[in-house]
Amino acid sequence: MSIFTKIEQQGHEQVNYFYDPETNLRAIIAIHSTVLGPSLGGCRMMQYSSDEDALTDVLRLSKGMTYKAAVAGLSLGGGKSVIIGDPKSDKSNELLESFGRFIEGLNGRYITAEDMGMAVDDMAIIKTQTNYVTGTSESLGGSGDPSDFTSYGTFIGIKAAVDFKLKKNNLKGLSIAVQGLGNVGLKLIDYLSKEDMTIYVNDVDSEKVEKCISQYGAIKVTDDELYELDIDIYSPCAIGATINNKTIEQLKCKIIAGAANNVLENYEKHGEMLINKGILYAPDYVINAGGLINIYNELNDYNRDKVYNQVETIYDTLMDIFSRSKTESIATNTISDMLAQTIINKKKKAKELSF
Repeated sequence: MSIFTKIEQQGHEQVNYFYDPETNLRAIIAIHSTVLGPSLGGCRMMQYSSDEDALTDVLRLSKGMTYKAAVAGLSLGGGKSVIIGDPKSDKSNELLESFGRFIEGLNGRYITAEDMGMAVDDMAIIKTQTNYVTGTSESLGGSGDPSDFTSYGTFIGIKAAVDFKLKKNNLKGLSIAVQGLGNVGLKLIDYLSKEDMTIYVNDVDSEKVEKCISQYGAIKVTDDELYELDIDIYSPCAIGATINNKTIEQLKCKIIAGAANNVLENYEKHGEMLINKGILYAPDYVINAGGLINIYNELNDYNRDKVYNQVETIYDTLMDIFSRSKTESIATNTISDMLAQTIINKKKKAKELSF
């Protein structure tokens, strides 16, 4: 499939490739939609296996940001950026500054933030070249690391899924497997540990796994064991596409609810497979919207307590999606897409009528 065909199929407004030979910056910024407002989405830095994989990732992620903002009720469009390279060895101040200048050249159509491979300190460097940055430190007028809001929203979303699927208003006595122990995964486990749950953990970083075992009494599981666990909830909090043909056959859980993006390898097919298997799926861009809600509030008068209250609306949004999915026998991810698209179309129509 050609690059332009891929872009057309996803419905993007603009896709920008950037290359700076002096810093070896290779980046893609994808602007999916600006109907509801300027596109906002994090910058991800990682060593992709190919430029095509990087494009596929940024297209999917930016479209998800459009829908995430819409369903969360934010006046934002969807965008995302990727820097191709190893964040441990290829990242430099000069590279980040160059990236900031590229963002500045888009004149506010895209606002960046941190994502995998990036940190608050990196946003500070980018900010020296452009003001179109969120997720900066409090000393620079930002709110710092947004991962606590992402993990809190995911925790709230898990409670909603348990309420709907298991008819329980608490998590006591339930079992959960958290895959991925980054900032969000670790903070999510901290919330879950207060609920008297059995917590299984999986990550490539053995130190993080050992920390969870000693601090929270978590149980380590290998990659091979992860999907065959007889548990209540599977919570993917790292890489995408962990729900695929192979893992769906193995799954014994009742609920999938985690902070990772692009959880379903094949969006339509695997959403249908889950509903047919009786597994309740909390759509990723709905349950993990806490971080976006937080950095959106940076653009206005920031109030931390107000942000937490706004993040808690994820509960009601998911309950509505679950209910419609059950009533209409349509996969939850399809319902959430329909909800987002309705909001966008309404705004689009209003704009057309105003001319």
